[in-house]
Amino acid sequence: MITSRNLVHHEFIGLNVEITNAKDKSLKLLGTVIDETKNTIKIEDANKNEKLIPKKGSIFLFEIPNGEKIEINGEILSIRPEDRIKKRFKKI
Repeated sequence: MITSRNLVHHEFIGLNVEITNAKDKSLKLLGTVIDETKNTIKIEDANKNEKLIPKKGSIFLFEIPNGEKIEINGEILSIRPEDRIKKRFKKI
């Protein structure tokens, strides 16, 4: 089960996400994660347009299945998804 405490250890594909801050202001959008790489997250918006968002320099607001929204700095996500799922993060 995905919670705010373990979100970074789960797959993001299929989650709703909003880009709340980005170096390129045109990348601020709302959509669904459809792909992820080490440095980018691909999002499909309501109009079925796909945008490739760089993780570095972006702030992501993910909505988990229970409706809770969690904001994550893209800097800490800049790791291959398969490695991020296994990695241990320091508790803040």
